Amino acid sequence: MNWPGQERWLQLWQASGLDGDASPWYDRLTQAYAEPQRHYHNQQHIAECLAEFDGAKHLAQDPAAVELALWFHDAVYDPKAGDNEERSAAMAVSCLEAGGQSKLAATVGSLVMATKTHSTEAGPDAGLLVDVDLSILGKDEPRFLEYEAQIREEYSWVPALVFKPKRAEILERFLDRKRIYTTDLFAAKYEDSARRNLTDSIRKLKRVW
Repeated sequence: MNWPGQERWLQLWQASGLDGDASPWYDRLTQAYAEPQRHYHNQQHIAECLAEFDGAKHLAQDPAAVELALWFHDAVYDPKAGDNEERSAAMAVSCLEAGGQSKLAATVGSLVMATKTHSTEAGPDAGLLVDVDLSILGKDEPRFLEYEAQIREEYSWVPALVFKPKRAEILERFLDRKRIYTTDLFAAKYEDSARRNLTDSIRKLKRVW
């Protein structure tokens, strides 16, 4: 799936009531998501998220804020760091405050932070944002397997004996939820397939311990 063209970003900028030139921020995000350490958290991921959001935009209370959060939520990504979401949120806030939208900046920053723990406490739009971010878990088997391989590549510096149990633990947290997806739309679309994918992946990870 292709990285969205600049026209989409410019339209979002205008719809959000932002001042100033949107182009430098588009270029900055384009370059960020093309960094070499990214194998999953890259342009493909953002393009897939935006495509998912296009089919669920009607559920958003503030569609512009959710879309901005999607553009920014992995803007900073270092697999060896623990503050990627904080730094991504800070980048979003810096961008939007400079554009004269302090209230929007705070909202988007909060939404970006929701992707750190996949918590929906920030409100209904946080639930939608997290559902979009987690839609990869319910994709068809080829894409899910590609995703798992991409994640492993991002953590190729971690020995298998460390990575596999830790990865299984992370996936089990999703599987242990009463419901992975908050919205009925995403639950109907992906809940069953996500649970199947997660169960299969965890089994494979544990088989080699």
